[in-house]
Amino acid sequence: MTAVMKYAGSISLEDLEADVKRRFDAGVGPDTVPKQNARSMRVDDAHTPLLKFFVVNLAGAAIAAGLYSRGWLDPVLTGDRTGLTLAIIAVFAAGLVLCGARLVRVGRETGAAGMETPPAGTWAADYLEAVNGQDSGARTLLASALQLRLGNWITVVRQVANSLVLLGLIGTVIGFIIALSGVNPDAVSDVKAISPMVSTLLSGMSVALYTTLAGAALNLWLMVNHRLLAGATSRLVAGLVERGERHERI
Repeated sequence: MTAVMKYAGSISLEDLEADVKRRFDAGVGPDTVPKQNARSMRVDDAHTPLLKFFVVNLAGAAIAAGLYSRGWLDPVLTGDRTGLTLAIIAVFAAGLVLCGARLVRVGRETGAAGMETPPAGTWAADYLEAVNGQDSGARTLLASALQLRLGNWITVVRQVANSLVLLGLIGTVIGFIIALSGVNPDAVSDVKAISPMVSTLLSGMSVALYTTLAGAALNLWLMVNHRLLAGATSRLVAGLVERGERHERI
């Protein structure tokens, strides 16, 4: 069990683990877990994360549209002659779509977990079948395995978010290389050579700063969505564990 929990920490799932453990330790017996009908669980637990997802990204899109209408995004898009900023935006869009798709799946599985008889092939049905008739030690290991499996399943969104920062740092290095490539120490005394050097220096600095800004800002945006996904997943895991324990104690 200790080895399983250490492995969970090694893949940066501490928040998910703590949330599930806190819910699990709060009591999972039939007298401590409030009964919920299938409809209330589907509406409250399945739809709420999706609604938050749409609200958060609608607000982000509105802010981006406002900045674009004022012309503040034009330098970011046109100042990077390498096209790396557009690549960062494309990676962010892919990560956002992936996060939304996984939220939809978590919502659907949460709705299935709220049914009296989860449909075959769902995570709830598979987990309840696995824990059926098992002792407490085996159920604990199965709960940890479920937590690790779903934790790994959502980690890819965080990895995409982290890649945005790395792409921004790569753009910073490329920008400085471009800036320094136009500097010729032997020609600094030539007035005619200074203008091209300054132009190349400014172009390189634009690449460095704008790619860093794009990577950091979009990383923050995607991480907010990742937190929504992680929270919905932790609630799903906790609900499945609670239901498995309640089923075994009845």
